[in-house]
Amino acid sequence: MMKRLLGLLALLAAPLMSHAIEEPAYTVEREWAGVEIRAYAPYVVAEVLVSGPADEASSEAFPILAGYIFGKNKGERRMAMTAPVTQAAEPVKMAMTAPVTQSPEAGGFRVQFVLPQGITLASAPEPLDSRVQLREVPASRVAVIRYSGFWSQANYEEHLALLQTALREASQPWVGEPVLSRYNPPITPWFLRRNEIWLTLP
Repeated sequence: MMKRLLGLLALLAAPLMSHAIEEPAYTVEREWAGVEIRAYAPYVVAEVLVSGPADEASSEAFPILAGYIFGKNKGERRMAMTAPVTQAAEPVKMAMTAPVTQSPEAGGFRVQFVLPQGITLASAPEPLDSRVQLREVPASRVAVIRYSGFWSQANYEEHLALLQTALREASQPWVGEPVLSRYNPPITPWFLRRNEIWLTLP
């Protein structure tokens, strides 16, 4: 019964996988222990800052960013959906007198849609929603671990720990907040989902 159910879900998801979704260009520099070191070329994103918590940030941001790429912009220009949708904690900017117990989540979460290749800051249409900001992500190197499944804090923390352990063992430092990258539509079955955690390398 379970095999039949999994087979049915795979058939339902097949149309979603039939057309390749555009991703930012990158090259893989190294692979070990389930970790990749990738070098990304610059790309442009539309981003929004939302309050969270982590498991709700993407759902809160998605309709705002989808509105922008599907025509809620000057010129009503529609753009193709790309991958991944990224999410990272935005540390609160604290004054010198602020308590040190403030958590990173107090600053919210920055959620980004990658814009299609060929779109620059100069050519991207201006958002009509002031919450949407456009930004160029500079060329970067990131360490990546990939895993499947639905969102859960435990799943995320387990794979983040694996990534951090692999980097420590390789004497490879990282900087900034972890970035959760998701590649699939919400109706994709858990076993076909592609999730990644990125850590930026100095």
